[in-house]
Amino acid sequence: MKKILEVRGLSKIYGRGCPQCFDSTGPEADTNICPHCGSVVAAHNVSLDLHEGEILGIMGESGSGKSTVVKNLFFDEAPTAGEAIFFDNAQGAQQWDMFALNAARQRWLRNHRFGMVYQNPHLGLNFNVSAGGNIAERLLMSDISHYGDIRERARQLLARTEVLIDRMDESPKKFSGGMQQRVQIAKALATRPPLLYLDEVTTGLDLSVQARILDLILEIQQELRTAMIVVTHDLGVIRLLAGRTLVMKYGRVIESGLTDQILEDPQHAYTQRLVASAL
Repeated sequence: MKKILEVRGLSKIYGRGCPQCFDSTGPEADTNICPHCGSVVAAHNVSLDLHEGEILGIMGESGSGKSTVVKNLFFDEAPTAGEAIFFDNAQGAQQWDMFALNAARQRWLRNHRFGMVYQNPHLGLNFNVSAGGNIAERLLMSDISHYGDIRERARQLLARTEVLIDRMDESPKKFSGGMQQRVQIAKALATRPPLLYLDEVTTGLDLSVQARILDLILEIQQELRTAMIVVTHDLGVIRLLAGRTLVMKYGRVIESGLTDQILEDPQHAYTQRLVASAL
């Protein structure tokens, strides 16, 4: 499989930071708050590889830094240090040094080559326009400009994500949480991005709705060969979706490898507790 993403040494500090931040935080210190300057080390020295059609899981408790990683990779935030290379295999195998790009280039990648589905639909959807309008907003950034073509593409995407077509002109604010997540997924897929980020997409949903969302994600991955990074604290989601998994605690990756191996034979004490708590 061709590599699509390579991340090396990704770090993110909230606050002014100091020379002792990294040495004074992390799992061994049992905190991600620097005792010297009060800064929060949300992520430190995170490295990962992702290949076409692969689903990589990032697992950890609240405050582990897992969401920070995808927010940096989707340009919601700027990292403190590190580099990320995106291999755009559909664009003549072009390589993008993501954090070295100017804001305009980052927006282009975000709008055309990446997709994001947030835990909170209010971050991913515009509640002032219809479900179809949300998809149209993203399509207008692509090569599709004809109204009829945009509406047809929106109709196809909503049908694909099991949103009733006769509700495409309604505001997402009238939808259930599960329906809002499906509209988010449809919007994220509008430009057929090769890379999709999923941040706690099933949290807060009923179990039956969770199952349908997860089935939809797997269908998309198998049908479109979309590479995905799935961030979650739910071991069931990791087990179902991810072929490989990173486990994070206090901003550090403490264990990584094949998902089955990590869940069946966890090596780190923290991972062992996570797995045991889910049994």
